Amino acid sequence: MTARVVIFAKAPVRGSVKTRLARDIGADAALALYVRMLHGTVARLSAGDWRLCLSVTPDDSASTDDLWPDGTERVAQGSGDLGARMLRALAGARADAPVIVVGSDIPGLGAGQVGRALAALGQKPLVFGPAGDGGFYLVGAAAPPPAGLFAGVAWSTGSVLRDSLANCAPGSAALIDRLDDLDDLASLAAHRAAGRL
Repeated sequence: MTARVVIFAKAPVRGSVKTRLARDIGADAALALYVRMLHGTVARLSAGDWRLCLSVTPDDSASTDDLWPDGTERVAQGSGDLGARMLRALAGARADAPVIVVGSDIPGLGAGQVGRALAALGQKPLVFGPAGDGGFYLVGAAAPPPAGLFAGVAWSTGSVLRDSLANCAPGSAALIDRLDDLDDLASLAAHRAAGRL
């Protein structure tokens, strides 16, 4: 099995990442934190028995080496909303080559969650990693997912996972560990208190 793990990432540019958090801690501090999380995610997920790559936005940033962790494979996310871009990343999934898509801002995410997601894909065609805010930090497929998987999903709301699961055939999706992303001062404090930053 040659699984592929795709980290979705924004180019680390001041003023364009962690904008909600930047209102409280400043754009420079938010950028530094984002870069730290991105590099940490790459380091933690590089240890697994899978192919790792970054799927980046904006598309032209893929060729700018100094924006990204050294030695990372990079591809452009392409056009469309988040759902369209994730569907594109998952489209090449097969039973012997599943694809896992993860975010770059989940300090608790490690190889263990990816391993559990891959194990789940041995039983079901889809897997999600629920996030504490009602979204998900991981989605994976063992076959090209249905075109309507993310139809009608209200992105950036507390119903993202629920909306996505409603588009799945009954019993077709597994859930793994719940983790929290980092978007605001409260989540920053929680991750620091847990020793993840």
